[in-house]
Amino acid sequence: MLEIRRSLDRGYTDLGGLKSYHTFSFADYYDPVFEEFGALRVINEDHIKPGRAYDKQSHQDVEILTYVISGELEHRDSLGNTIVIRPGELQCLSAGRGVTRNELNPSAAQDTHLLQIWIKPHAEGLQPGYERLPFTADEKRGRLRLIASPTGESGSVRIQQDARIYTGFFNATERAEFEVAKGRRGYAHVVSGSIAVNETRLNAGDGVKITKSGRFALQNGRDADVLMLDLP
Repeated sequence: MLEIRRSLDRGYTDLGGLKSYHTFSFADYYDPVFEEFGALRVINEDHIKPGRAYDKQSHQDVEILTYVISGELEHRDSLGNTIVIRPGELQCLSAGRGVTRNELNPSAAQDTHLLQIWIKPHAEGLQPGYERLPFTADEKRGRLRLIASPTGESGSVRIQQDARIYTGFFNATERAEFEVAKGRRGYAHVVSGSIAVNETRLNAGDGVKITKSGRFALQNGRDADVLMLDLP
C-alpha cells in the first residue's frame, strides 16, 4: 500500500530567517495522520537566510541526520565538533543521553537549503556520537547508495536504530528497485526533480509511506534526487 504525502499538504513555519516545511508533526504543527512513521519522527525541509541560525538546541534520544541540498551549514556541538557541511555530505548527530548544537548559515549571500531527518533510537540513554559522510554524484547515479545503517556497512554513517537510508539520482531510463521486507516499512522522499514509485508520480517535496512488503520500482525520473528509508 502507498500513502502519498504531497508537498503542499505539509506543515509550514516561517520564522523570518528560517522557513521550514514539516512532513510530520513538529513543534506547533500537529497532524494526527502524519505524526510519525515507525522510527521515523521528522523530515523537515529548511531554508535558512544568509547569516541566520537555528536557536541553540538541546537533544536527547534521537538520531539527527542533515542532508544539505544547496549552500552551507556550519555545525557546532557539545561533543567538540566544529564543521561546515555542504551538498554531497550527510551529517549524523546521535543525541543519546544528551547533546547541544548550534547551526547557522555562514554565507553572507546564499541561502542554505537542507533536510533534517530525525529517527528514534532503539534504546534511551545511549552514548552520543557524531559522523559525517561525503559521497560523490557518481556513487548515487542511477542507483541507491546506502548512506546510513545500524552497522555502518558499505561506508555509511552508523545510526542507533535498525533502519537504513539510501540516496539516489535518477533521470530518463535510470531505474532501481527497493524491497520492503515482511514486517518492515519504507518511506520515499523526493528531494528535487520528479520520479515514479511504481506508477505513482512524486514531485519535489512529496513523500510516500510504503506499508506493504514487496519490490517497488523507482523509475521515469526527471532529474530526481531521492531519499529512500527502510524502517522497522
